[in-house]
Amino acid sequence: MAQRRTPFGDRARYWFDSTLARGAAALVGWMALLSLAVVVPASAVMVWTDPDAPQSLAERLAEVWRLTGETLRLGGATGTPLRAMLSVLLALVTLLYVSTLVGLITTALTERLTSLRRGRSTVLEQGHAVVLGWSEQVFTVVSELVAANVNQRGAAVVVLADRDKTVMEESLGTKVGSCGGTRLICRSGPTTDPAVLPLTSPATAGVVLVLPPDEPHADAEVVKTLLALRAALAGAKPRPPVVAAVRDDRYRLAACLAAGPDGVVLESDTVTARLIVQAARRPGISLVHRELLDFAGDEFYLISEPALTGRPFGEVLLSYSTTSVVGLMRGGTPLLNPPPTTPVAPDDLLVVITGDDDTARLDDCAESVEKAAVASRPPTPAPAERILLLGWNRRAPLVVDQLHRRARPGSAVDVVTEPGEATIREISEAEADSGNGENGGNGGNGLSLALHHGDITRPETLRRLDVHSYDSVIVLGRDPAPGQPPDDPDNRTLVTLLLLRQLEEATGRELPVVTELIDDRNRALAPIGPGADVIISGKLIGLLMSQISQNRHLAAVFEELFSAEGAGVRLRPATDYLLPGSTTSFATVVAAARRRGECAIGYRDHADASTRPHYGVRINPPKRERRRWTAEDEVVVIGTD
Repeated sequence: MAQRRTPFGDRARYWFDSTLARGAAALVGWMALLSLAVVVPASAVMVWTDPDAPQSLAERLAEVWRLTGETLRLGGATGTPLRAMLSVLLALVTLLYVSTLVGLITTALTERLTSLRRGRSTVLEQGHAVVLGWSEQVFTVVSELVAANVNQRGAAVVVLADRDKTVMEESLGTKVGSCGGTRLICRSGPTTDPAVLPLTSPATAGVVLVLPPDEPHADAEVVKTLLALRAALAGAKPRPPVVAAVRDDRYRLAACLAAGPDGVVLESDTVTARLIVQAARRPGISLVHRELLDFAGDEFYLISEPALTGRPFGEVLLSYSTTSVVGLMRGGTPLLNPPPTTPVAPDDLLVVITGDDDTARLDDCAESVEKAAVASRPPTPAPAERILLLGWNRRAPLVVDQLHRRARPGSAVDVVTEPGEATIREISEAEADSGNGENGGNGGNGLSLALHHGDITRPETLRRLDVHSYDSVIVLGRDPAPGQPPDDPDNRTLVTLLLLRQLEEATGRELPVVTELIDDRNRALAPIGPGADVIISGKLIGLLMSQISQNRHLAAVFEELFSAEGAGVRLRPATDYLLPGSTTSFATVVAAARRRGECAIGYRDHADASTRPHYGVRINPPKRERRRWTAEDEVVVIGTD
């Protein structure tokens, strides 16, 4: 068989590519040949078309050489061959020197720009906020720090994480948006290396926040980061306050020891589980917490009011028209919702909710109370409840424990997971940890657990469960698998929510659904009805960390507010306080709540429950504000179950 002849063009291209593969020398040679192939003919044309050109051939060739040398900066001297060669040599030496100098300058500038792009330069700031670590919480924390610094000049937030600086800046720019007058600075490097932490100048920082990364061993890395920070701050006085978060309470003691006496360590999973259970019993509670904890609305403050010394706490509740008093800070210990007869001591600070630390002005509102509108009937006792738990993750045992703490006799929890997500042993351990391990899974308070296997993203699974027979439906996403995006479990959760919404529309009956999502952007995608609630697992902790970073004395207040047994935020039916259909002031609600041993701080308007962005939630309304209260409205109070 005759061998096929390769076309000349292909052979020429192959030969050219082969010469280029030999390195820089071959590339320089080709550039020289290409330059001469263009410059020499062009110079010859210029000489031969010049009317003043020499007549002899030798002189014209010399002129061509001179033009070529001037164009290529190769000397171009004419005369004897030796003189021409020396001219070329000097030109080459000059070219080598200049090109080397340019190369060195370019390399130095490139290295410097690369170092800046990698975030390896030291930050020179004073009183700035340092955020160590990267997770979904970083966007909430940075956004809230920017909002807190809106009235401050020269504020800065420094983020250090083991990620590319450019990627961090692009992600923060996309999710946080405009930072106003706050400068956002990113630095790249491991947060567990004491030699890297000085890049953020932690010794001169106003506060340091340590975030748990989106990894299986996040808590151990938080502890290691706190130890690295302690080493980096060795000898520094005073040290900046530290706010950190861990997922598992087993790591909290170690984290507290590493953070030092000025550190505050939060348990993210426990707080999230408590909020999920609260929302399961009264959907909408997460919206109240968001309104209380972000810097966009009214917030918690500690104020001193000597004029109220000696007065009972019940009278203090109506002493401000645009501020809600919720407790006392006595000797560093918060007393949220104390008995109305508790007198205000001289050294007590008032725990209030107000627009700013200078907006709390005394203005007695007792005359605005209308006793005729106050409901006199006792509150209805909570009955036994049936709760459907769809999905299982690391927070599920904590959710079961919280359900047990507040369960009524005869209550039941049915857990539905795929085989392998939760085993009988895990359910039994969760039941035993919550105190229900006796009497065949039916403890002293009567909460029973049952495990059912099924794919919660399949319609037939949900139809078989008769979801409308349950008082609450809790949807939990899977734990992120290693190598997967942190918000990947939200995809399955959204599918389950879509199926539950379809069941609502098919039956015309509203489902009290509480779902946990990781990415706050998925809240807008969640197909839920007005009676549902969405818990963004990392957002609440990010809001708490941001609030504490601005006032570490509030840490004890939030610890009490989110504790299992302390006074917390509750949503109650408005009919427990007012006669349905009555038109009266919010001061009347405060007085009615005081009779029940609670502090009223706001309400949720049922008519606006589906309207963004507040979904009907109003925190700290003016006490003289009058409105018509319907049977579907709810009152936000600080109290106990």
